[in-house]
Amino acid sequence: MLAPLLFVWPISIAVTHYFATSVANYPYDQTLREQVAAISRQVKFVDGQAKISLPGSARAFLRSDEIDSVFFHVLGHDGKMIVGDPELPQLKSADVSEKPDPGEVYFRDDDYKGQDLRVAFMYLGENDAPRERWVLIEVGETLEKRSQLANKIIASVILPQFVIIPLAVILVWFGLSQGLRPLTRLRERIETRREADLSPIAAGRVPEELQPLTEAFNSMLARMQHNMDVQRRFISDAAHQMRTPLTGLKMQAQLAMREADPGQLRYALKSISSSVDRASHLVNQLLSMARAEASEHSEQALVPVDLDQLLHEIVETWVVRALDRRIDLGYEPADPVYIMGNVFLLREMINNLLDNALRYTPDEGRVTARVLAQGDFVLLEIEDSGIGISEEEAHKVFDRFYRVEGTGVEGSGLGLAIVREIAELHRAAASLRPHAQNVQGVRAPGSIARVVFPVHQPPPPSLDIPDHIQTGFARR
Repeated sequence: MLAPLLFVWPISIAVTHYFATSVANYPYDQTLREQVAAISRQVKFVDGQAKISLPGSARAFLRSDEIDSVFFHVLGHDGKMIVGDPELPQLKSADVSEKPDPGEVYFRDDDYKGQDLRVAFMYLGENDAPRERWVLIEVGETLEKRSQLANKIIASVILPQFVIIPLAVILVWFGLSQGLRPLTRLRERIETRREADLSPIAAGRVPEELQPLTEAFNSMLARMQHNMDVQRRFISDAAHQMRTPLTGLKMQAQLAMREADPGQLRYALKSISSSVDRASHLVNQLLSMARAEASEHSEQALVPVDLDQLLHEIVETWVVRALDRRIDLGYEPADPVYIMGNVFLLREMINNLLDNALRYTPDEGRVTARVLAQGDFVLLEIEDSGIGISEEEAHKVFDRFYRVEGTGVEGSGLGLAIVREIAELHRAAASLRPHAQNVQGVRAPGSIARVVFPVHQPPPPSLDIPDHIQTGFARR
């Protein structure tokens, strides 16, 4: 704050000098005006000739100034001096910027022997007399009194500033110190925190000006805390879920090493391969869950996606697995339906829905995938004829590691949890419901997994009209 203050100070001195000079000129200009008017009253015209009677007292009055030198003269229409001081510089035609009016007092600046002069002048003539018959009255004085008055004005303004500005600097320093003290305390509180402490900053004693900054900082801490919680949860889930299959793999490998019978050894190796597949599937689902949770608070690019076309492509990749179990995997085509989504995450979600449907559908069962457009929403449905689900457990199956007891189907309990995470990222709602009852009140076997998306309305395509056609329209 000192730098602009020191920059403005010289400017204020210059402005003060300008206005002080203007103020000092005004009363002395008025005095010159009155003196010119007093001399004009002594001028008489006789037969077109100017006569002036200036008593000695009047001359003494004009020269009574003790500080400045005062000059006057009266010039005839021929430029010859009638009375006055010959040393006063005469008026030049360039000093008169416009056509003067008789009886009006004007001012000009001149110099005499290196001294600045302020001159008041007036043209005077008989009624209706041509300009060539006018006389010129001039009174000039040096500028010493004006300079002294201007200096007094400047001193009266500038000298107090030598006291006011240092006092203002002290008060500003004190005010800033007091005003920044809460910020200093806030900085100290942040510096003394432990590295792992991501709790929000208490905003009770934070100044009002720092409230937005504190809220933004707390928001950042909350995001960091969420990311750390996701990492810790992933590590905990991975350690917990991988411990059992890895222990089983180790036991199966030890048993296989003891087998001498080729048939038994082949059976043991087949069991190991099956366990490796389950462990690989679990790892992939854990990674998918971690990616979905990380995407929830990251800047994921959402683009228009034809959900029906994407579903068609994914269903084709599951045909072989469905044929192995003699499951009728069907796809009901629909018109192109667009949503805003991330293709990678949507593919992961549909794969988990199809995997869950095929896993809980017995051999020779049926699974149907479809996309339905209903007003402002798009429905993705995976319908199966599997073991079904109760209304009570329909909400629990989207929790982590929750598995319906007594199904006899192996799984990690993560598939539908991944579906829910990805659906929430796309502002969609996922649900799993048993089939509705028919007219006789008998519920059909199986269930329907449904994800409801908001529909994307693409902007209308712009018409590329040639310039000559546009010109024709404009003319019409």
